[in-house]
Amino acid sequence: MAHESFEDSDIARLMNDNFVNIKVDREERPDIDAVYMEATQAMTGHGGWPMTCLLTPDGEPFHCGTYYPPAPRPGMPSFRQLLAAVAEAWATRRGEVREAGARVVVELSRNAAPLPVSAVDAEVLDGAVVSLLGEYDRTNGGFGGQPKFPPSMLLEFLLRNHERTGSVHALSLAEGTAEAMARGGVYDQLGGGFARYSVDAGWVVPHFEKMLYDNALLLGAYTHLARGKDSALARRIAVETAGFLLSDLRTAEGGFASALDADANGVEGLTYVWTPAQLTEVLGGSDGRWAAETFAVTDEGTFEDGKSTLQLCAEPEDVSRLFDVRGRLLAARRERPQPSRDDKVVTAWNGLAIGALAKAGAVLGRPDWVRRAREAAALVVDVHLTDGRLRRASRDGVAGAAMGVLEDYGCLADGLLTLHQATSEPRWLAVACSLLDTALARFADSTEPGMFYDTADDADRLVRRPAEPSDNASPSGASSLAGALLTASALAGPDRAGRYREAAELAVNRAGVLAARAPRFAGHWLTVAEAMVEGPMQIAIAAEAGDPRGEPLLTTAVTLAPGGAVVLAGTPDTVDVPLLAGRPLVNGAPAAYVCRGYVCDRPVTAADDLASLLRRR
Repeated sequence: MAHESFEDSDIARLMNDNFVNIKVDREERPDIDAVYMEATQAMTGHGGWPMTCLLTPDGEPFHCGTYYPPAPRPGMPSFRQLLAAVAEAWATRRGEVREAGARVVVELSRNAAPLPVSAVDAEVLDGAVVSLLGEYDRTNGGFGGQPKFPPSMLLEFLLRNHERTGSVHALSLAEGTAEAMARGGVYDQLGGGFARYSVDAGWVVPHFEKMLYDNALLLGAYTHLARGKDSALARRIAVETAGFLLSDLRTAEGGFASALDADANGVEGLTYVWTPAQLTEVLGGSDGRWAAETFAVTDEGTFEDGKSTLQLCAEPEDVSRLFDVRGRLLAARRERPQPSRDDKVVTAWNGLAIGALAKAGAVLGRPDWVRRAREAAALVVDVHLTDGRLRRASRDGVAGAAMGVLEDYGCLADGLLTLHQATSEPRWLAVACSLLDTALARFADSTEPGMFYDTADDADRLVRRPAEPSDNASPSGASSLAGALLTASALAGPDRAGRYREAAELAVNRAGVLAARAPRFAGHWLTVAEAMVEGPMQIAIAAEAGDPRGEPLLTTAVTLAPGGAVVLAGTPDTVDVPLLAGRPLVNGAPAAYVCRGYVCDRPVTAADDLASLLRRR
């Protein structure tokens, strides 16, 4: 619509003569997007972008839709016709139009009742696996049909459920989906990183846009799979996805940009697709033919105009040849037009990236990733956090005007808590707890325990205060906050731990009906609930800095601890790191302290003894 209508001088004149025109960046203002998307879905039965809403001066929507063409099509008026009709109605029947907008707001408010409280216990969690088993695509992996989105949060839930129960079903769903995505065209087989979704059910043809939040969440899931099952494929995908984040999305200031566009020079997929002839041109005859077979590039093509996305349907025997071919193709691809980058540094999505890199760095032995996570955290905390309140985004190191929403507080707090575990630095715990305290004070519904709004109590007034419980492409604000509260309850001191735990339990139980009836839209809620059932487990390793005897204990802990466990190593008896306070060396040797909830085992000093404790379920 931007090219077809907004840049058309006649349509622009019609717009400017009759309307106050407002274009909303939904990434900077997800609260506005949420309210009017709800109205669009209510009026039309579906939603999507571009989203076109016509409002009264009070912001009440009286007509909503998505795409309107510049010229009429069968069953669809042109954008020009719509504007003319609405302008005429506003001029001649303004009272009716206002009444219609007011009715819409009343109906939206009526349908906004909070979900009833319902516990998310082991029975609900195991039932969710059964429900997902019924929706699983046994041919292609993943859930549902086309388009197919990477179910990052469901992967994490399924892995945690398998660790707790030993469920072969949960593990098979996670492994099957993770492998199918990693081998498909939805994954960038040359440069790493996942596209936003696959337009087909088989993960072959992606919508080529690459989002920060998808890749941060998937980095976490593949790291968990690599750790738990010692999967070489999962490890490679985790390493390459982290590499993509750092090479393609990291900004000059140390944060992470929001996305890479799907198109280059106005052509979607131009950067990424190949023909057999193009492979031969870069690689020569023998390697070109081998690459075409290895990456499923055919004369007919799997995309458009005889071009193919790259798939790696099986690991070739000659791994060194694969490495060489991928490097040469990537170098040639860099000479092509490249997609533009959206350089907004969004608080919530950077929180996801900080947590994923810190966790992956600790698990896979990459301290450089932890350093990058620390640099991103410093940028977001120093630039986005002012007088205890978050801004939604920044660009070029300058914070924007939009205030943070609930997901910003929850995701950033969660990422900082993971960074605190990876570094044992008190600063990140202190900032995370401050964010959680602000969220509890500003976003909670004072009349419905466990319910949270997506906007603060002093935010810009909209026609309705949004409160979306469902997890979608990323965790909902409420589920991200619940996860951070639960983790903080295991890391914070006694003055906060009980309050955080209670708040997390109330929030999870408020999502119980959603988790039981629609688990595909409650992936992060289920993930948090699995950690809650486990305690979460806490592992503190007291070791002096530089003492090599602590390394085997830490390696054992990060390798064998269940998903959601809290693992931290640092100086014994550190007062401002509550998990280490009161936990000294044992007979002069580094020691591991393991607790489940409020019950702790005797500290151990040998890695084998720690492994035995962690394997005891």
